[in-house]
Amino acid sequence: MKLPVLASLIIFLSILSGLRKKHTKETQDAKQRFWDKEFAANNVRKKSLDGLDYITIPLSTFPMQLMTDNERVQEYISIVETLSTRKIVNFTGITNTDLKLTYGTANITALSEYDENYTTLITTLQRWAKILYDGGHKEAVCTLLEYAVSIGSDVSATYYLLADIYREEGNSDKITELINTASSLESKTGKLIVHTLQESYL
Repeated sequence: MKLPVLASLIIFLSILSGLRKKHTKETQDAKQRFWDKEFAANNVRKKSLDGLDYITIPLSTFPMQLMTDNERVQEYISIVETLSTRKIVNFTGITNTDLKLTYGTANITALSEYDENYTTLITTLQRWAKILYDGGHKEAVCTLLEYAVSIGSDVSATYYLLADIYREEGNSDKITELINTASSLESKTGKLIVHTLQESYL
């Protein structure tokens, strides 16, 4: 092997080794920070949940009488009615560790339940709306999905179905509003929703 080639190979291997060590250290540091934070979170005392941003479901505005001969519609209505009696909070983008740090470890079961109720709500609204859309009830679809968007839904299909309706109605302003709303989402899907709306609907 010629000397310049050997020298280049040695330099390359040295750089590669340095990068590997740096990555390993960064990974170890990240793990240590996580466990330090988790330890601190597990020692936070229980705090009041009165100040949470609880979600109220406006059943009186929902299309509760439409397509009730459809079994899935009946199921979705039943789910939403049940959820209306439970506590619902959107914790999208907030980790369990952060929840424990803020509200105490003893509250994590209740907080997880509130978050699960939220996820069930926004997915149920999307499925219900899709059936109503296929049945030609666009106004009812907008009622359900605009509410879902207002409470921070990050279900991409919700935004796309609304955008389809707005485009059919020639209402580009509302599509722009959807983009603005999606851009403020805390979840990872927000950027994808914004990109798709900008590329496919404007």
